[in-house]
Amino acid sequence: MFFLKATTDDWKEISEIAYESWAVAYANILSQNQIDFMLKSSYSEKGIFDAIYSGQEFYFIRFKENSVSLGFIALMPGENIMRIEKLYLRPDSQGLGLGKKFIDFAESIACTNRLNILELNVNRNNKAYFFYLRQGFEVFKSIDIPYHEFVLNDFIMRKKISL
Repeated sequence: MFFLKATTDDWKEISEIAYESWAVAYANILSQNQIDFMLKSSYSEKGIFDAIYSGQEFYFIRFKENSVSLGFIALMPGENIMRIEKLYLRPDSQGLGLGKKFIDFAESIACTNRLNILELNVNRNNKAYFFYLRQGFEVFKSIDIPYHEFVLNDFIMRKKISL
C-alpha cells in the first residue's frame, strides 16, 4: 500500500471519492436532501480548501504510487488527540482491509506527533460504527450536532494508542 499526501490540487479526486462513497454509505441513513447538502458544503472545491486551510491533512491510499486512489483520510492534530475528520473508501474498495490500513496509518502519524488518542465522529446508524469498535475504538460520547437545517446524530469515538 502507498499513502500519498493530497494538496489543494487534488480537490476533484477527493470530491469524486466522497460522492461515490456517500451514495452508498448514507443512502439508508440520511435523506437525499441532507446528503446533497453535506456533499456540496464539505466536498466542493471551497469545502475541501477550507478543510485544508483549517489544518486537515488529506492522504490517499493506493496500491502503488501511480495507481488510482482507492480512498482518502483527513487527519487533524489537536492537543493530545489526532482527529480522523474523514475516512472514505470507494465502494468497490471496501472489504479489502484498507480501512484498517488507514487506522494504522493514522496511529503512526499520531505517534510521530506524540499524540496518544485517536478520535473520530461516526453517525450512530452507520455500519462503520462496528468497524471502529473492531479497531479498538470506544464510544466516548453520544452527541447531536445542529448543522444548518439538519442534526448530526453522532458518536464521538476514541482509541488510546501507545507512544
